[in-house]
Amino acid sequence: MDIRRRNNVTVTGRADAPVLLLAHGFGCDQHMWRLVLPTLAERYRVVLFDYVGSGRADPTAWDERRYTSLEGYALDVLEVCEELDLRDVTFVGHSVSAMVGVLAAAKAPRRISRLVMVAPSPRYIDEDGYRGGFSAEDVDELLESLESNYLGWSAAMAPVIMGNAERPELGQELTASFCATDPDMARVFARTTFLSDSREDLKTVTVPTLILECRQDVIAPREVGAYVHDVIPGSRLVTLEATGHCPQLSAPQATAGAIVDFLGAV
Repeated sequence: MDIRRRNNVTVTGRADAPVLLLAHGFGCDQHMWRLVLPTLAERYRVVLFDYVGSGRADPTAWDERRYTSLEGYALDVLEVCEELDLRDVTFVGHSVSAMVGVLAAAKAPRRISRLVMVAPSPRYIDEDGYRGGFSAEDVDELLESLESNYLGWSAAMAPVIMGNAERPELGQELTASFCATDPDMARVFARTTFLSDSREDLKTVTVPTLILECRQDVIAPREVGAYVHDVIPGSRLVTLEATGHCPQLSAPQATAGAIVDFLGAV
C-alpha cells in the first residue's frame, strides 16, 4: 500500500532539521495547521498527513473495524513514520490526536521522542473525582444527534467547539471541514473519540511533553489540562491567551511560539 497517498502525506520545511509530525483532530485535516506552519517550517522539517476517513486521505483504505479504536489511528501515525523512516520525532497532536500520540509513542519510542498536546482530553465524560466536561447523557445525546443528522449537527456544533463568536469565520471554517467529512466515517471517528478513556495510557508517557490549553474551551476545560499535567511527570502546561478548542486557528502565533519555546528548552 502507498502510505503517502493513503494518508495524503505532505513534507515541508528544512530538510536537515528536526522533525515535527502534525496530527489533526476529529472532523479536521492537515489544512487546519496552515497558520502555524510558516513559523514551524522556518525551523523544522514538518510532516503533515490526514487520517484515513479525513481530508484527502484515500477513502478506499477505510476499515471501520480498525478505526473503532484509537489504536487504529495510532497505526496510521506509525505507518507514516515507517514509510518516511522518521526517528526522534516531535508529535504535535490536536484534541483526540494528543491521545493517539500517547499510544504511538508507547509503541515506538525510537520514533517519537517528544509530545506536544494541543487541547488534549484523555476522557470526555465526567466521573467521580474527574471532570471531563460532559455527562454520559451529554455524550449520548451528542452522538445520537450526530448520527441522525450529521450535517445539521456540524452546523450547530462547530461554532460552539471553535468558540470566538466575535470571529464567525472561524466557526464557518470548522463547519465546512466537518461537512466535508464522509458522514459514515465521521460517525465512527466521533464515537471512538467521545467514548475513549486514555487516562491509564497517560501513565505510560516518559518523553518530554508540552500541554497547550486555552483559557476557555468547552471541549477540554482547564481541569482536564491540569489533570494531564499532574499525571505526566515533568510535563509543561501552558495556558494560551485564547478561547475555543482550536488555538492553531484562533491564536496561531501564540501556539507556534509555545511549541518553538518548548523545543528550544528540551
